[in-house]
Amino acid sequence: MGIVVQKYGGSSVADAESIKRVARRIVETKKAGNQVVVVVSAMGDTTDELIDLANEVSPLPAARELDMLLTAGERISMAVLAMAINDLGHEARSFTGSQAGVITDAEHGRAKIIDVTPGRIEAALADGAIAIVAGFQGVSQTTKDITTLGRGGSDTTAVALAVALRADVCEIYSDVDGIFSADPRIEPRARKVDRISYEETLEMAAQGAKILHLRCVEYARRYDMPIHVRSSFSEKEGTWVVKAEDVTKDGTMEAAIITGVAHDRSQAKITVVGVPDKPGEAAAIFRAVADAAINIDMIVQNVSAAATSLTDVSFTLPRGEGQTAMSALDKLKATVGYESLQYDDSVGKVSIVGAGMSSSPGISARFFEALSDAGVNIEMISTSEIRVSVVVAESQVEDAVRAAHAAFDLGSDEVEAVVYGGTGR
Repeated sequence: MGIVVQKYGGSSVADAESIKRVARRIVETKKAGNQVVVVVSAMGDTTDELIDLANEVSPLPAARELDMLLTAGERISMAVLAMAINDLGHEARSFTGSQAGVITDAEHGRAKIIDVTPGRIEAALADGAIAIVAGFQGVSQTTKDITTLGRGGSDTTAVALAVALRADVCEIYSDVDGIFSADPRIEPRARKVDRISYEETLEMAAQGAKILHLRCVEYARRYDMPIHVRSSFSEKEGTWVVKAEDVTKDGTMEAAIITGVAHDRSQAKITVVGVPDKPGEAAAIFRAVADAAINIDMIVQNVSAAATSLTDVSFTLPRGEGQTAMSALDKLKATVGYESLQYDDSVGKVSIVGAGMSSSPGISARFFEALSDAGVNIEMISTSEIRVSVVVAESQVEDAVRAAHAAFDLGSDEVEAVVYGGTGR
C-alpha cells in the first residue's frame, strides 16, 4: 500500500457540510488501497478571528501564548474531521503537531521545522487507521513549547510529513483546480498549468502567487517530493509540481517559454536619498534593515551625480514592515549622512516566470513593450534566470498582469478557472 498525504485548506473545511465532503474524499482515497495521512488547516477564518480576539484582549500579545491560542483552530478541525470519518465506518485518529512529531526551533510565530519523528502516525497507519494531523504547528526542540510555523504552515507540515513517511505524493487541496498562468480574478482566461517545476513554482510563490507557500516548495524540492495541487470541490486533475526534467512527460518537448504571471500587492518601496558614494554606506543601510529582521526584495542604486558624489538607493520590502524599516534607517542619518528618506506603500510587483526564458532572447523587451502599450510605468526592475519582475504603481497592477498575460499568449480558449470556495486558498 502506498502512502498519500493530503492537506486541506481552511476553505475546504469551512463548515460541517464541507468537512463531511472532505471526509468522503479521504475515505475514497483509503478505499482505493492507500494509507492516508491528512493535514488540516483551521476552519474558514478561524485563525483571523483568534488573532482579532487576542488583539482585543492585549495590544501586544505574548508570542508564546499567541501560539498556544492559534493552534486551537487546527485542533478543532482535526477532531471534527476524525469524527466525520469515523461516522463513515473508517477509523481515524487525530494528532496535534507535537503528537505527530513535528519538531521545530523556538521562534514563536514563524518557527522552522528541524525534524519530523512520525512514530505515532506510523503506528496508526499500521493499525489501518487514517491519521489526521493539525497543520501549522509543532513543538520546540529546546523549550518544549507549542510553536506555529507562520504563513503557509499547513502546506509545510504536509510536505514535511510526506517526506518523513516516504509518501508517494503530497496532495495540496484548496478551492481552485490547480496552479494557473495568472490570478483568475484578474485574468478570467488564465490557463491551468498541468505540470510545473519546483524552480518555477518557487519563483511564482516568491513573486506573490498564493496557491503554494515558498517554504513548502523549498522543502519538496530538497527531498524531491511530488506535489499535486488540486481542488477539494471537484474531481479534476490538478497541477503537478515536479523536477524540471519531469515537467514534460515524454522528456523531449521543451518547456513553455513563460509559465505564468504573478503579482504581489503587499509591497512597499523605500528610497534613501543623497547617500554619499563611498565604501560602507550601502552596507550600513542594509545592516540596519537586517538587524530589524526585515527581508528585502529588489534593490536599485543610481549612478552617483558627478557634481555631488551622492546617489539614491531604493529597495522594496513587505508593506507591513515598512515603518519598522523607516525607524531603523532614521537612526542612521547622522552616521551615514544621507539627505532624506522616501516611503511609498502604493506600489505592487508583477513578474513573468518561465524556465524557457533563459534560452529565448527578447523576453524582457516583449514584457516591457506590453507594459508600455498598456500605459504602465515601470519604477524598478529585477531579474533572475527564469524571472523578470517590475515594480509599478499599485493602481496599475491589474493592467500589467493582463498585458503580460496577453503578450505571451498564456490565455485559454475558454474559462478554465473556478474559485469554488471564494478565496483561492
